[in-house]
Amino acid sequence: MPKFVYDFTEGNKDLKDLLGGKGANLAEMTNLGLPVPPGFTITTEACRVYLEQGQEPPELREQVSQHLDALEAKMGRKLGQADGPLLVSVRSGAKFSMPGMMDTVLNIGLNDESVQGLAAQVGDAAGSERFAWDSYRRLIQMFGKTVLGVGGEHFDDALDAAKHGKGTQNDLDLDAEDLRGLVESFKAIVEKQTGRTFPQDPREQMDLAIRAVFDSWNGERAKLYRRQERIPNDLGTAVNVCSMVFGNLGMDSGTGVAFTRDPASGQTGVYGDYLQNAQGEDVVAGIRNTVPLEQLGELDPKSYTELTGIMAKLEEHYSDLCDIEFTIERGKLWMLQTRVGKRTAGAAFRIAVQLVDEGRITPDEAVRRVTGSQLAQLMFPRFDENAKAERIAKGMNASPGAASGKAVFDSYTAVKWSRSGEKVILIRRETNPDDLDGMIAAQGILTSRGGKTSHAAVVARGMGKTCVCGAESLDVDTKRRRMTAPNGVVVEEGDVISVDGTSGAVYLGEVPVVASPVVEYFEGRLGADSPSADDLVRAVHRIMTWSDERRRLYVRANADTAEDAARARRFGAQGIGLCRTEHMFLGERRALVERLILTEGAEREAALAELLPMQRDDFVAIFTAMGGLPVTVRLLDPPLHEFLPDITELSVRVAVAEARGEQSEGDLRLLQAVHKMHESNPMLGLRGVRLGLVIPGLFIMQVRAIAEAAAQVAKAGGVARVEIMVPLVGAVQELEIIREEAQAVLDEVKGRTGADIRALIGTMIELPRAALTAGQIAEAAQFFSFGTNDLTQTTWGFSRDDVEGAFFSAYLERGIFGVSPFETLDREGVGELVRIATEQGRRTRPELKLGVCGEHGGDPDSVHFFHEVGLDYVSCSPFRVPVARLEAARAAIASAESDSR
Repeated sequence: MPKFVYDFTEGNKDLKDLLGGKGANLAEMTNLGLPVPPGFTITTEACRVYLEQGQEPPELREQVSQHLDALEAKMGRKLGQADGPLLVSVRSGAKFSMPGMMDTVLNIGLNDESVQGLAAQVGDAAGSERFAWDSYRRLIQMFGKTVLGVGGEHFDDALDAAKHGKGTQNDLDLDAEDLRGLVESFKAIVEKQTGRTFPQDPREQMDLAIRAVFDSWNGERAKLYRRQERIPNDLGTAVNVCSMVFGNLGMDSGTGVAFTRDPASGQTGVYGDYLQNAQGEDVVAGIRNTVPLEQLGELDPKSYTELTGIMAKLEEHYSDLCDIEFTIERGKLWMLQTRVGKRTAGAAFRIAVQLVDEGRITPDEAVRRVTGSQLAQLMFPRFDENAKAERIAKGMNASPGAASGKAVFDSYTAVKWSRSGEKVILIRRETNPDDLDGMIAAQGILTSRGGKTSHAAVVARGMGKTCVCGAESLDVDTKRRRMTAPNGVVVEEGDVISVDGTSGAVYLGEVPVVASPVVEYFEGRLGADSPSADDLVRAVHRIMTWSDERRRLYVRANADTAEDAARARRFGAQGIGLCRTEHMFLGERRALVERLILTEGAEREAALAELLPMQRDDFVAIFTAMGGLPVTVRLLDPPLHEFLPDITELSVRVAVAEARGEQSEGDLRLLQAVHKMHESNPMLGLRGVRLGLVIPGLFIMQVRAIAEAAAQVAKAGGVARVEIMVPLVGAVQELEIIREEAQAVLDEVKGRTGADIRALIGTMIELPRAALTAGQIAEAAQFFSFGTNDLTQTTWGFSRDDVEGAFFSAYLERGIFGVSPFETLDREGVGELVRIATEQGRRTRPELKLGVCGEHGGDPDSVHFFHEVGLDYVSCSPFRVPVARLEAARAAIASAESDSR
């Protein structure tokens, strides 16, 4: 019989696939002898069976009953018994942290009878009644919203009415009688909204809550979060049933969240939030403002000392920043959760280097713990400190970055405006899981409540989104869609504001930005040893040094000018993987290409002769800038329409001229030629190798310019390592013809100049047929470069320029795509073609050089695939070169670890 339930004493931190992150870490803390309330975990496997079959596995109920019996025996109380009841929480816990995205229900086991028993159980007549009724109203509120689907606003309105009737805004001012009345109001809401009474059977409460947690895996906010974070949809969630401990028993009780290091900056110390007389959900919900964790040392020195000792023990055990949830019940500390904490990009780099210096992890592990996406975040611009800007408030620097946009006060508006091309800042008193789509759409997030452990802060850090939270001086009025600053400034919806997630400052209007110090470092304008370099720049420098020592893949850049080439080298590029010659023919040279395409004979020869010295000069500059590093030059590959006159404009011009009796023979011939060359789908038309075959002399001119440029560089004492790439080849015969012509030109220039011209001739694999016949094509090719942009288009049948705006958002929302195939390589389809071409090509020519030059070359996930499949290099835009360098190292380390298992 499959085992679907594990006691906390049975698991460990390595069972996250089975027990989820929360369950595995509760088991680990239990094993370490830390004060964890007893409980058990229902596995992710049980959830998957439930989701596939629409019902729990038949063995589950019996196994839950067995573990519940054991829990009751251990606690000396039964679930929901009238006198001294056992209460439990039912909490989700997936393998990967999904803060607030799935469901939790606390205080299960309370009903109209056991609420009285709970009051008697805790003693203290002055506060026990209030505590018991407060716990009961919380159960009905959470259960009603989570399990029964009652809109949360119904409960919020009733709670607000109760507080208003008491003349307060603080729920702590409600006494036992107020809360008793609120319980009746909440039960009435449940009955009115659902047509059923609130369940009084404790076991029914627990079973329904477990089912609700399973169901929440496929809730809209959970699916949206998984798409955003690229978490697989088939993992399922575990369910943790834990005996309740109470932070709402009075001012000697409370709940909090702690970090062993600052998740925003990475600095060592004690960080977190604490809330007296509250339950865990109150901290992230922001119902009251928390106090800094250090203040717990004054409120409860004994618990604080014990907590800081446990924090140190956990960080030592996990060798990483730990995120900890705890509750204090009348001076007794309980640990409710720990996990490796989410952190900002800057904190990730700082902490990784700190842990190496502390001897806790190796440099390889440090490289594994940061990501290319985090590095890219550090390269984003920041606000100009010298700019004149009106600061209207200051909050907590929850997640760094510089963001400007129009103020919006709800998620619906954020999404709507962003889809219309507007940049927005989402402003809330505090966010909740229902705000996720708005948080994704916004440039930045601003809240007036909550600390660094609030929902807004935790989710924003996980997404790398700029966030300022807890700006208490701001009066946020979401109903009137406005925000008032302490100096009287009123920000209406649509007004532009700027938020600085690094300092916590909020500004009126748009603030100019400047390059980040990390970019200045990569560009060589800020040395890691410079006095002005901060600890972040030094951390990035050390991580990149370790990365370059470990990676197998070379990293090149896509660059079309000498300036781009020089910048790419500063960013660490080891060559140019794609130099697009069609970009050299824009502007004033465009007319020459038009003549090449539309004319014949002497006129075409004259255009070629005029283009030759221009091309030669282009290549001399690029080869010189690269200083002997390889340069892959792609021969002309223009979508034809980009180099032809607009057919509509030309037709109108001819028609107007005819009407005026001013007909031009030249315009008429041009119109006839353009009509002849017009294509319905230029991306699949006369381009690439086809153009070189149809227009005699075109590719020969380009190869001659390349060869003469290489000879000129060699004569000046330099070295030009050239790779001539023939684009859009679909059949080996195409390449054979062009290669023969190109080799003849290379030999002629070598003989004439005496220069040692080092040139390879290869092709771009960007058509499915080329990938499937790569073994044949390799007979004529000395290298392959995968053009994954076009390979994706031709494999999927997508025109990128048309489809991304037309239906990709719908495909993402419906889960057809986890991510755009133009952003991250489609491994199952396009990736399989790359794998086939790699294997076939190397079988024919073992020394075949293999690279990729589509934008996937700078995508972190795709770089790992290219390492796995055995390519020699990736090439991407200069700005993405550092990202590719880091990810290439992470791929090599992961591969080595996998091989050693």
